[in-house]
Amino acid sequence: MRIREVLGALFTDEDFVAALPDRGRPAISPGALALVSVLQYAEGLSDRQAADQVRARMDWKFLLALELDDPGFDFTVLGDFRSRLIMHGLEERVLEAMLARLSEAGLLRAGGRQRTDSTHVLAAVRTLNRMGFVGETLRAALEALAAGAPHWLAPLISSAWVERYGKKVDNYRFPKGENVRREWAEQVGWDGFALLDAIDGPAAVAWLREVPAVRILRRAWAEQYHRDGEGVHWREGKDLPPARDRLSSPYDTDAHYGIKRGTGWCGYKVHLSETCEPDAPHLITNVETTNATVNDTEVTATIHQRLAERGLRPREHVVDAGYVTAAHILAAREDHGIDLVGPVGADTHHNGRDAQAPDLTQAALTLHHQLGRPAGHLPQGASSVSWSQQRKVSGTPLVRVHFALADCDPCPLRPRCTKASNSKWGRSLTLLPREQQQILEERRAEQQTDQWKARYDVRAGVEGTISQAVRAVTCDAPPTKASTRPTSPTSSPPPPSTSPESTPG
Repeated sequence: MRIREVLGALFTDEDFVAALPDRGRPAISPGALALVSVLQYAEGLSDRQAADQVRARMDWKFLLALELDDPGFDFTVLGDFRSRLIMHGLEERVLEAMLARLSEAGLLRAGGRQRTDSTHVLAAVRTLNRMGFVGETLRAALEALAAGAPHWLAPLISSAWVERYGKKVDNYRFPKGENVRREWAEQVGWDGFALLDAIDGPAAVAWLREVPAVRILRRAWAEQYHRDGEGVHWREGKDLPPARDRLSSPYDTDAHYGIKRGTGWCGYKVHLSETCEPDAPHLITNVETTNATVNDTEVTATIHQRLAERGLRPREHVVDAGYVTAAHILAAREDHGIDLVGPVGADTHHNGRDAQAPDLTQAALTLHHQLGRPAGHLPQGASSVSWSQQRKVSGTPLVRVHFALADCDPCPLRPRCTKASNSKWGRSLTLLPREQQQILEERRAEQQTDQWKARYDVRAGVEGTISQAVRAVTCDAPPTKASTRPTSPTSSPPPPSTSPESTPG
């Protein structure tokens, strides 16, 4: 009731017009369905319970602007409404409309402080080891072909296939012993290749190749197996694609297996950003959902861009170490005027362990900054002999500084100096570009002060927001990616081993 009195109507039918047909009978108000969906999530209700509340509760009727005797709607309409939003790419329209209304009411504005953190989202599928994944992938393809082309499929399968793939593939049904399990997995590989060869053969109709389950089978077999003149074999080690590119479930091809701080899960990762001013309500300003394998550092720039597009750029953005690099601090400041507040990694340079060791980083950085060109100077008077511009695999630019072997060998400080060297050079350093290295050194010094620690304390509050989100009850909709929910880290399965029968797909 307070929401209605202060904010009025949150959503209008025009917000969702793209998801509705322009012909046929009048539809139930999509604006009302959006508001019911928000209330449903806030109170942890199923679709059936939410529909019952619309009919029975006066406060809901007041918020929805309904007559007291309004009969409501059938609960299945809510699931259909969510499906339409996903189909037309309007998943964030509810959030955007609410943020616009809150801004109009003066409860939300650019500037101020915001904070961001992430949690994992379990896909609405089973977490499968490699054996379970290939078995279930082949079974899914057979089920699809049995429904679409039963007469074509029947001559290809045998009683052994029915035994292996007639029921859901479960780990407890696998044979015991590593050798026999490997044989079972390779037999599944043979069966899958035999089915794909038949589908590609001249006797098969062309549309069989376009069946989604068949396309998933083809991709999975390319990732998990290789075939040569000696037979079918598991891919091992570096022969396997990275988890980011590898399927984890035949039923959700967007879900991938990720690991963070020793916790493994199959699904996604969600990043929540919220305002955190002490004298204003804390409001979520951005929700970014990514692949489970995407590192937090990869979404920092995306979050800033999305906040800028909404006109909600913070003055100060407080995050944990996972979102912060020197490049991010510099880009946030220059591109958006945002002060990115978060700890950077400690200096693990060898000379940091000895107070009497020469500070090569500062020596090189000082001259590099003063001269505006590659230069370095040892405390003993020798200059660097080589600077080279390089890049990490991620694309981050680096500067490698080398000192001459003739200068380093007789140096009395060598035992306490950096150990990075090779047969051609003496000691060597790896630095970021000048501006980034300067920011890195400044932040390392700043984050040791009590003033910075007090400023950073506000980040801890985002854990409460995540806690509220992960404890919400999902709706009783069909199991799709849209109906997955954030789940607390303690409920995730332990990281599996890397053996062929237990490595995640």
